[in-house]
Amino acid sequence: MFSPPLALASLSGEADADWARTGAPFAGCAFLGGIAIDERSRTAARELVERDRNEFLPADPFAFVDRQLEALESVPMRPAVNVRTTTAEALVPAARVCRDREALLEINAHCRQDELCAVGCGERLLADTDRLRSYVETATETGATTGVKVRAEVPGVDLPTLASELEDAGAAFVHVDAMDSESVIADIVAETGLYVIANNGVRDEPTVREYADHGADAVSVGRPSDNPIVLERVRNAVNSHLGLERGSVPR
Repeated sequence: MFSPPLALASLSGEADADWARTGAPFAGCAFLGGIAIDERSRTAARELVERDRNEFLPADPFAFVDRQLEALESVPMRPAVNVRTTTAEALVPAARVCRDREALLEINAHCRQDELCAVGCGERLLADTDRLRSYVETATETGATTGVKVRAEVPGVDLPTLASELEDAGAAFVHVDAMDSESVIADIVAETGLYVIANNGVRDEPTVREYADHGADAVSVGRPSDNPIVLERVRNAVNSHLGLERGSVPR
């Protein structure tokens, strides 16, 4: 999927091409975004901005994605884009851009802000398996390598079962915010053949080792993704516990 098996996780309003380029000496992949791509999710993003959250709100989100990916053409890492949407249709142009730029498309079923959940995207998708499956099917039909970012510890959501459904719909990877339930990584690995990226609290050798022991294929760094000291420490741990050869193919 990418090498080394260390990703930079998206940070709303901050994770752009410049951010990815800064982390490129350490990571094999960077998830740009999250980017709202349909009108209802964009309305929710505007409401988030009104309460002082950083959000990407370009006039044309698909042209923005294309420009950002173009800016990373010469950077030696696999680009990826995290998108929010309340409709499957909006995924088609986003997926085509990702396909043409050899980028991963990540459907956001993770964000839990009230504004996003109120319009039916982000974390709300975790409890709507049929709709999330349709999103994955729509995106993969374009030829884009598609995955989903999910969150553990959501009441009523069985992540291993959901991950199996997503794999059946055509997903290639799942990016798991494990919260305080790190063992969910092992459960998903046991249930599916998906490429599993473990997220949450990845800061040092012990956290990388724990996710590796649970069978993760890769780990991702969130908030400290702009901190080279943390990234170097995590990269060294990834080299030790995940290895550059383990299921990772350079772009």
